[in-house]
Amino acid sequence: MARSAGSTLSFRPKPGSIPESPGVYRFRDAHGRVIYVGKAKSLRQRLNSYFADFSALHPRTQSMLTTAADVDWTVVGTEVEALQLEYSWIKEFDPRFNVKYRDDKSYPYLAVTMGEDFPRVQVMRGAKRKGTRYFGPYSHAWAIRETVDLLLRVFPVRTCSSGVFKRAGQIGRPCLLGYIDKCSAPCVGKVTPEEHRDLAEDFCDFMAGNTSRFIKRLEKDMREAAAEQEYERAARLRDDIQALQRALEKQAVVLGEGTDADVIALAEDPLEAAVQVFYVRGGRIRGQRGWVVDKVEEVSPGELVEQFLLQMYGEASPESMPREVLVPALPPDNEAVAELLTEQRRARVEVRVPQRGDKKSLMETVERNAKESLAQHKVRRAGDLTTRSKALQEIADALDLDQVPLRMECYDVSHLQGENVVASMVVFEDGLARKSEYRRFAVKTKEGDVASIYEVIMRRFRRYLEERSATGELGADDAGGDGDGGHGPIDPETGKPRKFAYPPNLVVVDGAGPQAAAAQRALDELGIDDVSVCGLAKRLEEVWLPGDDQPVIMPRSSEGLYLLQRVRDEAHRFAITYHRSKRSKTVKESALDSVPGLGPARRQALLKHFGSVKKLREATAAEICEVPGIGPSIAEVIVSTLKGESP
Repeated sequence: MARSAGSTLSFRPKPGSIPESPGVYRFRDAHGRVIYVGKAKSLRQRLNSYFADFSALHPRTQSMLTTAADVDWTVVGTEVEALQLEYSWIKEFDPRFNVKYRDDKSYPYLAVTMGEDFPRVQVMRGAKRKGTRYFGPYSHAWAIRETVDLLLRVFPVRTCSSGVFKRAGQIGRPCLLGYIDKCSAPCVGKVTPEEHRDLAEDFCDFMAGNTSRFIKRLEKDMREAAAEQEYERAARLRDDIQALQRALEKQAVVLGEGTDADVIALAEDPLEAAVQVFYVRGGRIRGQRGWVVDKVEEVSPGELVEQFLLQMYGEASPESMPREVLVPALPPDNEAVAELLTEQRRARVEVRVPQRGDKKSLMETVERNAKESLAQHKVRRAGDLTTRSKALQEIADALDLDQVPLRMECYDVSHLQGENVVASMVVFEDGLARKSEYRRFAVKTKEGDVASIYEVIMRRFRRYLEERSATGELGADDAGGDGDGGHGPIDPETGKPRKFAYPPNLVVVDGAGPQAAAAQRALDELGIDDVSVCGLAKRLEEVWLPGDDQPVIMPRSSEGLYLLQRVRDEAHRFAITYHRSKRSKTVKESALDSVPGLGPARRQALLKHFGSVKKLREATAAEICEVPGIGPSIAEVIVSTLKGESP
């Protein structure tokens, strides 16, 4: 049952009835289903914050409260107990308003089934099984198979299925791997179960990072074989050593040999977050894994990290947990989280943010992977035709448009403290970016973002009206303008679309009500009444219509809101790119502006010849004289001026 912002939440606990102790609370809906689980150092303070001022709450929190019909809580003794209870309740009830991490793909592991009488090496996906040791995860199954193929030379462990193993035992003949010495053939008794288990243990030790002892042992055996003139055996041992070394090369060395850490990084936007983890064991990256999460509640990076750690390590085996967890932001209750992980591992676990050195560099690499993962997830989601159609219809319904916005244009302004003001125009048709239609503007006004939006919309649509007039569309009965004389949006001379020939169904501006109103004012002054306008504010992803006092709140899981956000983000990216190039050009030109007697034409010729001011500074007067129009005297002036300015 929905409630308005001003209504009273009937299930609010009586004043003074909520304890001040630490604990865990549950919100339930009218059917008794748990829809949200949270923890607090002080239950009274935390729960009272939900009922103090409904209008001040985040829209996602408002949605949770209007869905809820009851709240209860459980008092605990410590923050660690609160974390444990919160995790168990989230797992048990799967509340719809809690953050849930899901794999962005099914990652393969290298698994050794130590629980079987004859352990088997294989590739596994999905839920982990008791009695099986896992290594990875890996990004691709073929990477596991390459590693296994190399290691089977030295550790010939069984890799066949139960059916193949049983059939080989019945006929008394091993499979092909047994004949080429890549399996010790326990199926036909070539080795005892104990000897085969020892091979499997050695295989696991090598994969766990204890590599040096195996290579040293093989090198010792190779030298002894060579000394005894057993050259064929020495050659085989040499090949075994090379196989182990190639297997190690596939796992990049990034940190010291004793480093045992999971490196976690985030990339997020207001709707979703991507998490990437690199598993470092023995100083080498042993695996990588990624998750994507819908942010159905307002959470900080530290809170995302805390929830992720609980879900990731909640049921992990002690041997699979690292000594150190490197994170981008500390959880709010970091000491409690570290204590909980220590209990899980049965040895100390440290949770910290790397500040310098190799670990910080590796964190930056993981963060780049997280950003790439989030970008790929958005592309996959946007590429689906059904999803795009749904998104366009949702936008039309939310904004009360007469038709779905098959062509959308989004505008964003970028500047640095009011200098080098630029704007971008990006175009999406049928929900997909139309990059050939992108345009950029050097903004003339210095009066702020609202005035800049007004200027850009005026310039864009004035050009549109001019081109319509030039092609005879204005006043023509045929709305398409495809009359005689090559009229229409296609330029007959070039065969290409005119730059501003096509009007959009919807103009989106980056900003809230004032920016949307400025865009609408520009269209009204030009007499254009068939183009709709909205603004998208970054802070809460609210959609603003011109003249409205309140925003349009689209559902957080809405494909329409997702598409609007993607359009806005693309406009922001395009504007930032143009602003940086313009600022860089300004810096280059300002360095040459200080050279007396050097005009615009010769400045441009110098930059074209040398490519950059930095290379020009390094040039001699004779080299500068090679530029057409530059004589010895001006070359000497350029050298002395730029050398004097160089740091």
